[in-house]
Amino acid sequence: MASNDFLAQQFEQNRGHLRGVAYRMLGSLNEADDAVQESWLRLTRSDSSSIENLGGWLTTVVSRVCLDMLRSRQSRREDALEEGAPEPAATPKPKMDPEQEALLADSVGIALLVVLDRLNPAERLAFVLHDLFDLPFDEIAPILGRTSAAARQLASRARREVRGAPAPSHPSLSRQRTAVQSFLNALRARDMEGLVAVLHPDLLVHVDAAAGAGGKAGEVHGARNWAGQAITYARGVRFVEPMLIDGAAGLVLAPHGKVVRALRFVVVGDKIAEIEIIGDPNRLREMHFAVLPG
Repeated sequence: MASNDFLAQQFEQNRGHLRGVAYRMLGSLNEADDAVQESWLRLTRSDSSSIENLGGWLTTVVSRVCLDMLRSRQSRREDALEEGAPEPAATPKPKMDPEQEALLADSVGIALLVVLDRLNPAERLAFVLHDLFDLPFDEIAPILGRTSAAARQLASRARREVRGAPAPSHPSLSRQRTAVQSFLNALRARDMEGLVAVLHPDLLVHVDAAAGAGGKAGEVHGARNWAGQAITYARGVRFVEPMLIDGAAGLVLAPHGKVVRALRFVVVGDKIAEIEIIGDPNRLREMHFAVLPG
């Protein structure tokens, strides 16, 4: 690597991969780009002539940068909780390019981003590098300062969190998933009759104060009555995705992987009989989210 120009060229060839790793680690395009830029700065301060595998070296560096950022983020959250302040995770900071970030979130999967945000930093790194980028555990271990066996255990724990498990007290998961997906398809299409068809005629909808109009909790009765409201207020439906919520099929509204609303369903037969809409950050934080199996 004889010149800075050549080094920059080689770095640019790796930028897309590094950005992909950093985004999955951090869930934020701004922070991912910061991590990639930091990896470039560290490269310029290193003896590049001694680097045999630049791609592998940069992946290690950007992963360590992301790990430090995640640990700092976790520390801030813990400090906020100890002080009794609300956790700011549910309100994403402004992004430089919202459209680009939305496309990137779609490509990764909103549900996966939601679950990754709930993992601790070490679990997140082990899962992302191994399960999403096929890095072997003997290369992940030094980044974490753990043994290869410990890194494997971290990835395994993260995998269980990502997959979740259906709650045994609920009806069959396949029936729930079908009803929830039909509901979402109709909502995305703004199909009033399609929405009414999947709802029980005597539908009951509970809305908490954080999600209610004017900051007030409320209830809505009747499928057709609520379906019209749902279609009218269906803004942001592109950020809605099915997930397992406390072991049952539900929906989350999660712009860029940050949950701001959760919809829990009671399915009777093949109809949705009851819906609970939750926006309270404290309740959202206590819920267990997992990727809904296909």
